[in-house]
Amino acid sequence: MTKHPREFQDTDPAAMEVWLELLRKKPAGEKLAATLGASDLLLAFFEMGVRRLHPNAGENEIRARVAARHLPRDLVLAVYGWDPADGQCI
Repeated sequence: MTKHPREFQDTDPAAMEVWLELLRKKPAGEKLAATLGASDLLLAFFEMGVRRLHPNAGENEIRARVAARHLPRDLVLAVYGWDPADGQCI
């Protein structure tokens, strides 16, 4: 059996192998759907956090702040016209 990443070290190695084999057998479309679903969930968590921290922010600011949590600063500036460093629109 292979050594698994640190975040899976508490998982029984036999159970881990069963889980990995199930993942290997999944059709590519199902794997992609799972990946996209996880991405949607992560973005939803980002949005919830931004809305909690900035309850009075408008939708454009929410969108920019969420983007700033997962995109490089220069891209957020170029696409959203918003600087995550100071929270100001340019």
